[in-house]
Amino acid sequence: MKTPRHGGSGRSSPNVDRNTGPGRVRIVGGRWRGTRLEVPDVAGLRPTSDRVRETLFNWLQPVLPGARVLDLFAGTGALGLEAVSRGAASAVVVERDLGLAAALTATAARLSGGEVVSVQRGDAVSMAGALPAGSIDIAFVDPPFAADLWAQAFAALAPVLAADAWLYVESMAERPAQPGAGWQLHRELATREAHCALYRRAG
Repeated sequence: MKTPRHGGSGRSSPNVDRNTGPGRVRIVGGRWRGTRLEVPDVAGLRPTSDRVRETLFNWLQPVLPGARVLDLFAGTGALGLEAVSRGAASAVVVERDLGLAAALTATAARLSGGEVVSVQRGDAVSMAGALPAGSIDIAFVDPPFAADLWAQAFAALAPVLAADAWLYVESMAERPAQPGAGWQLHRELATREAHCALYRRAG
């Protein structure tokens, strides 16, 4: 498998729940529940599994209504779309791969008319840093593991996130990435392939 390009499609090796069939994940809750998202054969793409997303969004449910969300290394866009399905006001999804970005744009148009979910194609770290200060309430950071982009993403996000923001980080099970000072761990779980952690901005 090729090494993913810098800032490329977010996730690492395929991790698709059995109940959706090969090459698909589904939105597991909210108004778009059951919507299936194709998982193309793209190097570096590993969508967060249905089981992990269900747990994550149970953690986030009290703060989702009205939230402004950023899915930074979007891949299939499952995290950003799930957030809006469950009540977030809007989502910016960033994906570098041309084919994945086109598929995301089509899905966003079909589900929300393209108004609630904004798809941006480009380098995830650069595009995160260009967002307005304090404009994001919840950010999902799950880059291709081989690219080791967590530290760069955290630095770019620091001014963009609201004072009481939440940050979801997915990283290698054997070497979890941590956002550092100013963040308090809220909940975490581990799978065979990944360490999944939800943080809240402290102070």
